[in-house]
Amino acid sequence: MSAIDNLPPLREVIATHQLSARKSLGQNFLLDLNLTAKIARQAGDLTGCDVLEIGPGPGGLTRGLLSEGARKVLAIEKDQRCLPALAEIADAHPGRLEVINGDALEIDPLAHLTPPIRVAANLPYNVGTELLVRWLTPKDWPPFWQSLTLMFQREVAERIVAQPGSKAYGRLAILAQWRAEAKIALSLPPGAFTPPPKVSSAVVHLTALPEPRFPADAAILSRVVAAAFNQRRKMLRASLKGVSPQIEEHLNAAGIPPTERAEQVSLEGFCALARSLAQT
Repeated sequence: MSAIDNLPPLREVIATHQLSARKSLGQNFLLDLNLTAKIARQAGDLTGCDVLEIGPGPGGLTRGLLSEGARKVLAIEKDQRCLPALAEIADAHPGRLEVINGDALEIDPLAHLTPPIRVAANLPYNVGTELLVRWLTPKDWPPFWQSLTLMFQREVAERIVAQPGSKAYGRLAILAQWRAEAKIALSLPPGAFTPPPKVSSAVVHLTALPEPRFPADAAILSRVVAAAFNQRRKMLRASLKGVSPQIEEHLNAAGIPPTERAEQVSLEGFCALARSLAQT
């Protein structure tokens, strides 16, 4: 039996159900249950919270979340091969684990969860960034989630917490830090996974702010930032000329030199630019 519950060790579960990780699904399994419990603890006190998990695989993090006291875990898994292993976890925790076989990009989790809600996941690499952007850019704020505790490739994690002037600074940093507190909570070497990926990974913890740091229209800010960093080596007056014919006037109104490049502009500066554009 494992150290965190009365279920078999993950290596045994994977062998029993023949769950070899599939590259096409972005799968890399964590087999150390002490480590998955440690990741679950980064999500904070889960007592009284529902937790959304994407891509649970054989259920290592799922077991960690349940052992740390989550009221309920909703696990969305695309790979049908993993369902029997997850069913065994559900049987061991009656009423606390709901498993949906489907694509996380197409499922509304709010139909299955009760606030307060936290998100914790070892995200499949091929959908992780898209899911993060969706969670950071809902129409209404505060969002449905209190916090996000997510595993990414180390490079993606560094982009989320990057500051102006750094090579990693870009769209993800703006969207994450505009509405949330973001930090890297844990770093994991390739050897922690089966199969080992070619790069290191990191757990990022984001806590939703009650309101954005600076006022701005979310749609306009997203459009401006996407255009600015799509051609990050160009001056802003060139990379943003498609956003507005009067882009130099808007840059000046926001206090941004038109010859500045995107990676030099602060979050506050981009929000000021979005506000100026919203007035036209």
